[in-house]
Amino acid sequence: MKFTFGASDKPQPMAAAAQFKVSTGFTGARSWSNRDPEADRRALQAVLAAAQAGDLPQAIALAEQALKDGLEHPLLLNLAALKLENEGRLTEALARLARAREIAPGDVGTLNALGLVLQRLERPHEAVEVLEALLAVEPNFSVAHVNLGLALQATGRLDWAEKSYQRGLAALPDHPLALTGLAAIAGRRGDHAQAADLARRALAINPNLPDATLSLARAELASGQGEQAEGRLRALLGDPNLSQVDGANAWNLLGDILDGRDERQGAYAAYAAGAEILRRAYADRFGGGQSALDAVRHMTAYFQHARPRDWARRPAPAPAGDAPREHVFLIGFPRSGTTLLELVLAGGPDIATLEEQDVLVDGVRRYLARPEDLEALAKADETDLDTYRAHYWRRVREAGSEPAGKVFLDRYPLNTLKLPLIARLFPDAKIIFAARDPRDVVWSCYRRRFQMSAPMYQLLTLPGAAAFYDATLAFKTRLDDLLGLDMRTLRHEDLLADFEGEVKAICGFIGLEWSEAMRDVAARTGDRAIATPSTAQLARGLNTEGVGQWRRYADQMAPVLPALAPWVERFGYPAD
Repeated sequence: MKFTFGASDKPQPMAAAAQFKVSTGFTGARSWSNRDPEADRRALQAVLAAAQAGDLPQAIALAEQALKDGLEHPLLLNLAALKLENEGRLTEALARLARAREIAPGDVGTLNALGLVLQRLERPHEAVEVLEALLAVEPNFSVAHVNLGLALQATGRLDWAEKSYQRGLAALPDHPLALTGLAAIAGRRGDHAQAADLARRALAINPNLPDATLSLARAELASGQGEQAEGRLRALLGDPNLSQVDGANAWNLLGDILDGRDERQGAYAAYAAGAEILRRAYADRFGGGQSALDAVRHMTAYFQHARPRDWARRPAPAPAGDAPREHVFLIGFPRSGTTLLELVLAGGPDIATLEEQDVLVDGVRRYLARPEDLEALAKADETDLDTYRAHYWRRVREAGSEPAGKVFLDRYPLNTLKLPLIARLFPDAKIIFAARDPRDVVWSCYRRRFQMSAPMYQLLTLPGAAAFYDATLAFKTRLDDLLGLDMRTLRHEDLLADFEGEVKAICGFIGLEWSEAMRDVAARTGDRAIATPSTAQLARGLNTEGVGQWRRYADQMAPVLPALAPWVERFGYPAD
């Protein structure tokens, strides 16, 4: 039978939303051989009866006692995990659910609850794997389609998330989380009218959905209703039950509203409040031990003393039959203009693009996880490297791109930090380095929000963002001559000032034919599979509104400007 614990429209995905498919028999159960099977059966039935009657505290108490008595069953482990989750003990809840999956790999309720807990632990890629396994067992489990949409959205894969939400809505037309997710996707793509409609539908069903409120406020801001959006956000920020991430997002959006009214002090205070919430929320995960900044500096130190002959450019491997005509990496630093350039080039003929997915991850784990691994990368033979080339191309195709015979563009800004790996795996690849005024880059990184990771944690303070930028550029500069890569730099501002000339030059560099369709950037934003902070902005087409924004916050930027000055000069920007 199917049985649902709690409501399935909570603002946060929780195991309480899980649907359990349980049996009053003992399929998937584990108990000591010297126990009485009938007594254990009665114990399980008592748990199920309490749950069906809506008495979850009693069901949980009975489940915990049965587990202590040596009986294991997915239902019991799920209930124990539910209690742990509600107490905020997510890692312990995860262990319970992992055990439930171990003893009953195809149990639908276990897989659904496991996927939701992984999402709460901000491990969405793992949640996707679990929920896809669930749907392979029971493809008509509508709630699981919605939950898969939540996980896919958290990874930034908008088109896959949208399809999952639509599948869920086919059976559950008014599911508020699916409507909320679709509203967020519409907003990220710049379709604010649709975002507002979907958000209002979700809030009519459940008014306590922060994500829907945020989507509606964004749509109101985009349509010139800033005061209405501000009131909505301030009311949301007054909710004592608001999560840290939702609170940070609300402060950030409030900052955009105030910035649009040129209330700079208030805007900066709002951005700072949101960033500080996230800095504290993620301090346990990213604030201690070796930081991403430390890792970059340690790699740079290694290359300061690396022997050039160890890193001399090697002959490229013979191309496979399904290889691209030209292999291009588009790198830089977050908020340097890579999204715009990729959208431009995607309008050309015979090009396949990959939108900000880390398909080098297998090679990174082997050769860049620790600074000392670089020595192994320097000495790696072609047999080992072929393994990681194969992993790369497998991930490219799994992501939905087919590069065979085309110019293949892999856009991932912080692949700048993977240049040693790129040099070893793909020595003939072309590299486009996207540059932008470092002061605009750092300011934009600070005020925008990214999926949290160790590098993105560095961007939650202005000093941290400036230091990470400085370290990344120092690392890249050290490698420019050492690796001998075929690299061209394109300044974002030059692209905006002389669009056709700069794009034609880049096309010549990568072997792509110029096309007038490259101008129509806005038309392609709606097809974006991957969400970035730039997507909604680019839905308005090419514009220069982001150029020189740092000057409006020059007082707040003043402490970090000296660290950025060398790069300002290096890229040819005016000092003031």
